Amino acid sequence: MKLSRRLVPDVTTLQAFECAARHGSFTQAAAELNLTQSAVSRQIKDLENQLGVLLFERVRQRVILSDAGQKFLPEVRRLLNQTEELMVRAMASARADSSLSIASLPTFGSRWLVPRLPDFLRRHPGTVVNIASRSEPFDFEEQNFDLAIHYGQPVWARAICNYLCSEVIVPAASPALLSVHPVEAPADIGGAPLLHLATRPKLWAQWFEANGVEQDGAYRGNRFDQFSMVIEAATAGLGFALLPRYLIEQELTAGTLRIVLDRPMQTENSYYLAIPEGKLENPISRAFREWITEQVG
Repeated sequence: MKLSRRLVPDVTTLQAFECAARHGSFTQAAAELNLTQSAVSRQIKDLENQLGVLLFERVRQRVILSDAGQKFLPEVRRLLNQTEELMVRAMASARADSSLSIASLPTFGSRWLVPRLPDFLRRHPGTVVNIASRSEPFDFEEQNFDLAIHYGQPVWARAICNYLCSEVIVPAASPALLSVHPVEAPADIGGAPLLHLATRPKLWAQWFEANGVEQDGAYRGNRFDQFSMVIEAATAGLGFALLPRYLIEQELTAGTLRIVLDRPMQTENSYYLAIPEGKLENPISRAFREWITEQVG
């Protein structure tokens, strides 16, 4: 890929722009960057000339972003963050035999993957693993991951999705809540407080329907955007929750959560391992695919 040097800005110039925008002052930006005020001013001027737009407007003793500057700033911050992350990852894996970058669903990563990860690393000594949370599909060309844990349908642009497992959820609650709202049948849950995963608001309605219960209040209750928060809320006694059993192994063992009824329900989607097309033959990615398939089997 051939890049035009005229269109690639200097990183230090972008740092000066971001710092001046954050402080609303070239003087304070200069102090943070250990430069003179004139040096920062010159860098901003060079960037404005390169872009052909005015990035700042002078108002009294401060500088404020122009409309063009406000549009430019988020992209500059994203680029600086990616540059820093690139350097950190390169430094972290500099002495490693191999490295593996994994994008994982947040709760899946913290509650299922990480506790099992020591086994993978024992089998592949010298491997450095980088795990980051991602809840939605992304462009592998923009975000440099070797693979991703995906819940949904086996569809991901420019990637191959390997089936891992289906998802089965069970109704669970804390012992304290069950002492106040004892449950002997699905209908008994209807009048109790319900907890919802914001990204899957129909779960309780589907569960009640699957169990032959007409329930007008299936959508009522507190909502949370991560399974991890739903689990904590259920443990705290805030309500009944529909949860994948594999995510609450610790709570079930400790007795802080109980499965209310033996009425599991398989959800409409499944878990997949998404691997970008250009990394299908990466040896460490292939090894991880074989290992995780064994773990969920």
